[in-house]
Amino acid sequence: MSAPGTDAGPPATPPSEGGAATKEGEDLRPVAREARTEYVGRFVPFAAGIAAVVMAAVLGLVIVMRAGGLPFGIDEEWAEEVFEFRGGIGDVVAFGMDRLGGGIMGVFVVPIVTAAILLVVRRPWAALYFIVASAASAGMVQVLKNLFGRARPEDILVIADYGSFPSGHVANAATIAVAIGIIVPKRWVWVTGAAYTFLMAVSRTYVGAHWITDTIGGALVGAGMALLVWTVFARKLEDERLRRLAIVSERNAALAQSHITPPARPRERDPLVESP
Repeated sequence: MSAPGTDAGPPATPPSEGGAATKEGEDLRPVAREARTEYVGRFVPFAAGIAAVVMAAVLGLVIVMRAGGLPFGIDEEWAEEVFEFRGGIGDVVAFGMDRLGGGIMGVFVVPIVTAAILLVVRRPWAALYFIVASAASAGMVQVLKNLFGRARPEDILVIADYGSFPSGHVANAATIAVAIGIIVPKRWVWVTGAAYTFLMAVSRTYVGAHWITDTIGGALVGAGMALLVWTVFARKLEDERLRRLAIVSERNAALAQSHITPPARPRERDPLVESP
């Protein structure tokens, strides 16, 4: 018994639970490890998403505080370089990316078609996550555009709405890349998404719709919002993905079993072996 007025401290770890905790007090039991893994798994993308959006906001603030949004040196240098490639196949690709990443096509058609495909393959939570992430990204872009009000480049080849920072097309591309990478966690999916986002960024500067720093801000916003929304759907998405994999695995096993060729005739029994 401890003396009055003193703190006896936490109870000692019973010998039968040796190894259940470290000297620093970390609980290493399976249940505790699983809970900590889930916490870290949600905290890391949440923190990364917040950091990305904050970085975009800080970049926008620096831009507007710099003589009312005048372009940086890298903005002007990049524009001069990319404008030299205008014409021919470059125009075809850039104008195609302009239609794909914005307007009715980018804001409504692409998200709805993607969600429909996910529903067809029985991924309803993934479809809902993709729609919510796309809407959240588009909403944040409009908030920042109206907040900073940066002027677009003068040599613009397409019709664009108000506000140059951040790029809505690039934000949309980054959201798609991160969201699909989360839904289908394959290396080739992430590589393809990164390439698509980069191509969209280059195309937006090619047509003179944005400065290069606008596209950086767009990529941060798009990726950040996809990560933030993911923290809400993380458990449902993972359960759904694993359940889908189990169904596909069982189906493939049954299909393989059905293709096994039976023997031409039954094997004859050996009475000597089977006799008691």
